[in-house]
Amino acid sequence: MSGFLILFILGIALGLAIPILVFVFECIFAVFPDLSKDSSLNNFQPRVTILIPAHNEELGIIATIKSLLPQLKNQDKIIVIADNCTDKTADIARQTGVTVLERQNPDQRGKGYALDYGLRFLETDPPDVLVMVDADSRVEPGTLEQITQKAIATGRPVQALYLMEIPDQPTPKDSISALAFLVKNQVRPQGLERLNFPCALTGTGMAFPWSILRQISVASGNIVEDMQLGVDLAIAGHPPLYCPQGRVTGILPQQQQAATKQRTRWEHGHLQTILTQVPRLLKASLQQKRLDLLVMALDLFVPPLSLLVMLWLGITVISTIVGILGLSWQPAIFNSITGGLMLVAIVAAWAKYGRERISGWTLLSVPVYILWKIPLYFGFLVKREKEWVRTERDQVGANLK
Repeated sequence: MSGFLILFILGIALGLAIPILVFVFECIFAVFPDLSKDSSLNNFQPRVTILIPAHNEELGIIATIKSLLPQLKNQDKIIVIADNCTDKTADIARQTGVTVLERQNPDQRGKGYALDYGLRFLETDPPDVLVMVDADSRVEPGTLEQITQKAIATGRPVQALYLMEIPDQPTPKDSISALAFLVKNQVRPQGLERLNFPCALTGTGMAFPWSILRQISVASGNIVEDMQLGVDLAIAGHPPLYCPQGRVTGILPQQQQAATKQRTRWEHGHLQTILTQVPRLLKASLQQKRLDLLVMALDLFVPPLSLLVMLWLGITVISTIVGILGLSWQPAIFNSITGGLMLVAIVAAWAKYGRERISGWTLLSVPVYILWKIPLYFGFLVKREKEWVRTERDQVGANLK
């Protein structure tokens, strides 16, 4: 009986080691110096259309549009889809001179449906490249040219670096949340890019050659429609590329309820996508004999960082108890090794990418952050988020420049 228990615990530890080692390799390769040459922009200037889906974004839509207008060329245009709005989003957006489409369909709510509405509007006169930008994010100068040129040159979807700005007076939880976001959206994609593998789509600052975008459907109420879109395009033969030269920023909500809702939607959607899309990617990688799909499956298999640490802690406690009872120290030793590697990867990622924004003392708040997330993950088991819910905006977010 004791032998079976030890094998069972070792089996769980080995299973958890897969996402941990994937995480470690991505972080370590991101820390290595980049020896590749910067790709120069070509002379071809594609026609670009930016779609901005917006649901009740009257506080921040102006700042988003203003971040884009200086980057437009004569043939480019911006289209705002005011989706199921009950505020002045459409009127405020029109004041900037951009095209505004208004859509009302309370039975079909969510970013995917809004984007599909904009795509169908463009079918009669499509652009060369379509860019998707969230209404609460800011596109930094030069980003539009970087991602559109890369999309044209490669014929593949392109994801800009998307980070969250830390509020002026952040709580330790804000800083740890921003660090987790940085690791997910910058460090890990950077590691994959160094290895010449595709990345996931993260929701805003995405460029698509028109010819590939219309091969799949975006009309859905999926609460993490960007991750689903990236998987669909990859299986169709167009895996997304990471473009660190382009940068888009958002801001973490400071209201407790808004922050909890946002994290719940993101992480419940992420976990649901792991359950449904990892097997799909693995199957497609075998059928199509493609290594890139296998790598995407392994990357997607890595759960949110706080959950990964939480699972490791749980297995470590159990294996330590087994060792204290005199059954075997092998599971505890194995977990110590994987945990040590994960710690090294996190510290290395922070040291290279986050130390200027997040102090080392803030890392001591990680246990408190994990405790805050426990009810969120428990909710996935008993009452998971299944519908798209807009995050309430802060006035500070509306004023972000």
